[in-house]
Order: sequence, then structure tokens, then C-alpha cells
Amino acid sequence: MKKEVLEMTKEWDKVFQKSDKADHSKVTFINRYGITLAADMYTPKNAVGKLPAIAVCGPFGAVKEQSSGLYAQIMAERGFMAIAFDPSFTGESGGLPRRVASPDINTEDFSAAVDFLSVQDNVDPEKIGIIGICGWGGMALNAAAMDTRIKATVTSTMYDMTRVMANGYFDADDTPEKRSENRAALNAQRTEDYRNGTYLRAGGVVDPLPDDAPQFVKEYHDYYKTPRGYHERSGNSTDGWNMTTSLSFMNMPLLQYSSEIRSAVLMLHGEKAHSCYFSKDAFRKLEGDNKELVIIPGAVHVDLYDNLDVIPFAKIEEFFKTYLG
Repeated sequence: MKKEVLEMTKEWDKVFQKSDKADHSKVTFINRYGITLAADMYTPKNAVGKLPAIAVCGPFGAVKEQSSGLYAQIMAERGFMAIAFDPSFTGESGGLPRRVASPDINTEDFSAAVDFLSVQDNVDPEKIGIIGICGWGGMALNAAAMDTRIKATVTSTMYDMTRVMANGYFDADDTPEKRSENRAALNAQRTEDYRNGTYLRAGGVVDPLPDDAPQFVKEYHDYYKTPRGYHERSGNSTDGWNMTTSLSFMNMPLLQYSSEIRSAVLMLHGEKAHSCYFSKDAFRKLEGDNKELVIIPGAVHVDLYDNLDVIPFAKIEEFFKTYLG
């Protein structure tokens, strides 16, 4: 398959500072559906020989210039070759229409990253791991259940996007009647999109914040809508996903075979995160003595996006060094 020629910025446009301990370059690779993905590659300074490697993605609605790039750069500082990639249809990656997500294609995106890493001259193909942040935590577990080349998986502040889209937050809308109502509205929107030849966007993080916004929405705003984390290519920072994105997530649950993951898994979540139930419930399904759930005292959901005082990078490094060698 021929890769699409992507337009990628040459400037450093991340929301975090460039490290003097890691080299940075832009790379592209193609997934099984023919979509060309854009990634930032971070390599330890003066690295020699074949390195263990990590592919990073997330959060859901973010781009590689935000949290995933920060994670990748820090893992490179700690001795790993790491890439942070934009999922299909988002950021600098290819795929049309723009701003649509898929539980299948986005799981495949992780495996495509493993394809790429497996053939790099400076990577040991037997020592590849992945990190999924927020909604890409669920995709990462899904990929680990499918792709035996993934030797270790870290999820950080994980969302199961299929569960939240089908059932609502805290499963408050988990009824056939509510799902039927939602399907009817989304399919009516499909007709309108086709008629108009465009895709209505759902909107990113609400701005300005209403007075009665839930606390977790305020936390999202503090990241995506302020200089802390705003990025012009991030859907959460701007106008969001296509409205009809939810349809496939409502119908095709992730994590159906997560109990069969044989490789190592480390799940991280904040104690005070509204989303903590996703990790707790997903962890209960995992089997084997190479699985661990770490609940970080006092931390909220977005603390694990960029708060270096909260994210346990030493723990992540130890985990990958244990299971990637």
C-alpha cells in the first residue's frame, strides 16, 4: 500500500517543552485500512543498539502534541524509543472524513504502530509496549487482547468509550429505551449529513463554562481550553468529533476478550477521577499475576494528562523494564 503524503508542521508546536535528553523527528506509517498515520518519534540522546519501544496515544479528542507526546518524550528520556501518534482521521494523520472515531480502526492504529516499530533498525521487535491515555486506554487493552506482539500495556486514566457512549456516564442511561432514542437522533443526523454533504460536529469541551458544569467538565476545560493544554488540531480544544461518531461505539463493545490478555498490564487511575470506575471494572476482568491496578491518592482524571507530580513515571519505567527487558 502506498502512504499518503501528509502535511506536517516542522515547528515545535507541542504544549510541553522540548527535552534536551531526547531526539525528536516526524515519521509516518500506514495501517491495515490504508490510512497513513502521523507520529512524533522520540529517541534517547546518544542511544546505541536495539532499544525497547513504546507507542503512545490518547486522550480521546486530543492530538500527539498534547499528553501522548509528553509521555513519549519522558519515556525516551528514560531509555525507550517512543512514538506518539495521531489516530486515524485526526490531527496530522490521514483519513476521510475528518474527526470520526471507530473502536475497530482505532484499535488497529495501535497495531499499525507496532508494525512500524517492529521493523526499525534501532528497535528490538520482541520488546514493544503501548500506552493508552483516557479513551485510548480502552483501545490499548483491546489491542493487547488481539496483538500478541504487544508485550506490555499501560493504561492511564482509562475510559471505555463504548461503555460511556452506550450507557452514559456512570451507566445512568443504560436502558434499551434510552439507547433507542439516541440511535434515532444519530441516524436522523446521518441523513442530514448526507443531504448537506458535511458532517455536523458535536462541539469540543464547552466554552465558556456554564455555572452548573460538573466538576470533571471544569477539569477538562482547565486542560483543553487554556494555555496548559490547548492545541488548534485537538477536537476537544476546538469543535469536537463528528456527531455521528457514537453510532459504532454504541454497537461494538470493546474489551470482549480482555480476560484473555496474557501479556503484562499496568492500569493507572486517580482516586478522585470521575472515570475511575472504568479502570476498576476493566481490571476485574483481567487474569494473571502480571496485571496491576494502581490508584493514585487524591488525583483527578486530567492530573494524569500532564501533572508530573502525579503521573508515576518511575512506576511506568519499572514496569516496562520488567516486561520489555
